[in-house]
Amino acid sequence: MAMREIRTVGDPVLRTPCDPITTVDDRVRSLVTDLLETVDHEGRAGLAANQIGVGLRAFSWNIDDEIGYVLNPRIVELSEDYQDGDEGCLSVPGLWYPTKRAWYARVVGEDLDGHEVVVEGTELMARCLQHEVDHLDGYLYLDRLERSVRKKAMRAIRDQL
Repeated sequence: MAMREIRTVGDPVLRTPCDPITTVDDRVRSLVTDLLETVDHEGRAGLAANQIGVGLRAFSWNIDDEIGYVLNPRIVELSEDYQDGDEGCLSVPGLWYPTKRAWYARVVGEDLDGHEVVVEGTELMARCLQHEVDHLDGYLYLDRLERSVRKKAMRAIRDQL
């Protein structure tokens, strides 16, 4: 159990959809501990399992002094109202771009005991839920950018390498 290294853009694990968790065993319990420890730092709102190199459907969050996790999350509701603020990502360090997201989101999944977990929120929490589920589906927030902004972001990434 430890704070894990964050995988960055270019690592194929970030573009690979994560597998559902079918059995909660020591490996999954250890993953949850690592997700919680790794997200528990200033400036970290959320962390998907593939961002630490694990291809399983799980993520943690750290929003408004609340830290938690969910296994096998799925988005079940998004508002029709949108927010258009800047978004960043631990896997795309140092870059922030305006990203359109639903203002409200609700995710359903489960905990380590197999009980249903419902996580919902507005604004930053909604953005986090959508962002982390995107990760688990093999997408980065860059994929949601308008074409011209995405080109600018990709140039910035190339310049960082």
